[in-house]
Amino acid sequence: MIRGQHVDLTVLGAMEVAQNGDIANWKIPNKLIKGMGGAMDLVASAEQIIVAMMHTNKAGASKLLKRCSLPLTGVRCVKMIVTNLAVLEIREEQFILKERAPGVSVDEIRKATEGDLIVESEVPEMQF
Repeated sequence: MIRGQHVDLTVLGAMEVAQNGDIANWKIPNKLIKGMGGAMDLVASAEQIIVAMMHTNKAGASKLLKRCSLPLTGVRCVKMIVTNLAVLEIREEQFILKERAPGVSVDEIRKATEGDLIVESEVPEMQF
């Protein structure tokens, strides 16, 4: 199914996403791993890639970066990111803020985002 390019959309987690759409989700250097799993197949085959992840790591550092520091799973493939703080689109190598979580300000999202963040207009709260 996946390798035959029969998947239009995939949603997966990530450790890092770069503002150009690169994704790193399979390996942390110097950590024991069993393998990359199917993530590389998913990002290579699906037309639409959405990442669901936490906006920051446990230390509070951004996971939405100018460039990924971890080994890449896919290159320029992510189109949208949904985090605990916001919904962002990747366009023209920038994060475009589309929605914010209830009670979260645009300033909080700016502070938690290392990459270039564009706020085009008033940003509505996510609706559940």
